[in-house]
Amino acid sequence: MDQGTRDEMLGRLAEAVASVTVAHPTRVAVDGPPAAGKTTLADELAVVLRGQGREVIRGTIDDFLFPRAQRYPRGEYSAEGCYFDTHDYGRLNRVLLAPLGPGGDRRFQHAAYDRTADAVLSPPVTTAPADAVLVFDGVFLMRPELVDRWELRIFVSTALDKTVDRAVIRERQVSTRAEVERRWRERYIPAQQLYFAAVRPTDHADIIVHNDEPQQPIWEHHTRTH
Repeated sequence: MDQGTRDEMLGRLAEAVASVTVAHPTRVAVDGPPAAGKTTLADELAVVLRGQGREVIRGTIDDFLFPRAQRYPRGEYSAEGCYFDTHDYGRLNRVLLAPLGPGGDRRFQHAAYDRTADAVLSPPVTTAPADAVLVFDGVFLMRPELVDRWELRIFVSTALDKTVDRAVIRERQVSTRAEVERRWRERYIPAQQLYFAAVRPTDHADIIVHNDEPQQPIWEHHTRTH
């Protein structure tokens, strides 16, 4: 394991991206529990890569949700519903991951759903250069539907109880502490426990970032099993 500053960790991640040699865009997964710090890390990594002259496509699993009416057949607080009914992996593969992968034409759409409007999107098709980098953050990115779609897999690890405290702070403008705690303890955390039991996502990661202390992260390069 290595420990250092935030900038040192981001530099190591950028080196790992640069070490990938493929003839198509490099697809980077930034996986981890809700409120672990995935989006922040992915945004920061994108800035570093752009500073090195790479074209970066930023994507997030939140832009590939099913419409709300389809997401909650098991109830709003169902962990099984969170894991099985939330994300449109078929469309994610079809419009983004496959076009950027081996044999793809690099013509992609970066999103398929507007969460604020609860509306399906069909943004313009864009063509990526062959040396572009997709930095994609989200939960459950090592699932069987997605695990083979990434050239580099990063897992952001944080103690699950710590994610509850972060979520309360992050969502205090829109939700009460009781609402956030219920959502995390009944839906999100048990869904992560389902994910770990079914998939063992850290076994598939190339790099694990321990993000309990974001300004003093610990990271480890991992020999993935698949």
